[in-house]
Amino acid sequence: MVDFIDANREEFGVEPICTVLRSAGLQVAPSTTTTPKPARCLRGRMTRSWGPRCVSSGRTITASMGPASCGRPCRAGHDVGRDQVARLMRAAGIQGVRRGKRVRTTKPDPAAARHPDLVKRKFTATAPNQLWVTDLTFVPTWAGVAYVCFIVDAYSRMIVGWRVASHMRTTMVLDAIEMARWSRGNQLPDLVCHSDAGSQFTSIRYGERLAEIGAVPSIGTVGDSFDNALAETVNGYYKAELIW
Repeated sequence: MVDFIDANREEFGVEPICTVLRSAGLQVAPSTTTTPKPARCLRGRMTRSWGPRCVSSGRTITASMGPASCGRPCRAGHDVGRDQVARLMRAAGIQGVRRGKRVRTTKPDPAAARHPDLVKRKFTATAPNQLWVTDLTFVPTWAGVAYVCFIVDAYSRMIVGWRVASHMRTTMVLDAIEMARWSRGNQLPDLVCHSDAGSQFTSIRYGERLAEIGAVPSIGTVGDSFDNALAETVNGYYKAELIW
């Protein structure tokens, strides 16, 4: 029985094995088993602490394996430090998720002429298809970064058009407009479409596509999220939903 515990202690731990054996009528205490090598025992505990999502960092694993301070029952009670955990993680070939490069979705073109701000932070409408707001965001995935363009009707807060792509070129914005155009109509003469000052929204093709349906573009100032606050709010909400 002791050999069985020693053979499976790294995967399951000594105390859980003893608990299962006692429930089966076999009386055994953790103290009666042989003492494992510290590094071997810690590596098994560390691998379990890494978790099924495989994203825990060395700091998180150290905290979960450390002494049970402040009465926290989640601590494993091992006297370990971050350096030791880092060495064991390297030996086991595991690592936490690293923060990637910062992704910029708003890249203004200083040389491009911008449309005036027709909204002035008043994101209200008395009827559908009076004011649309649009923005770009990104969603990190295991396969890379996915970029999302969406168009929101300020009256109903409904997303009327969207497009997901692996790039941020103007074509994805035009595709989102086409979706909104298909669902809301080919001619919307009273529509204002508001965005930030990204180069996709200052492009000639973007302005021409809106002109085709009779809409008027509107652009806020550079580096000011309040000038496109409604789109930024929807941006943050749906980005969180997509990630989790």
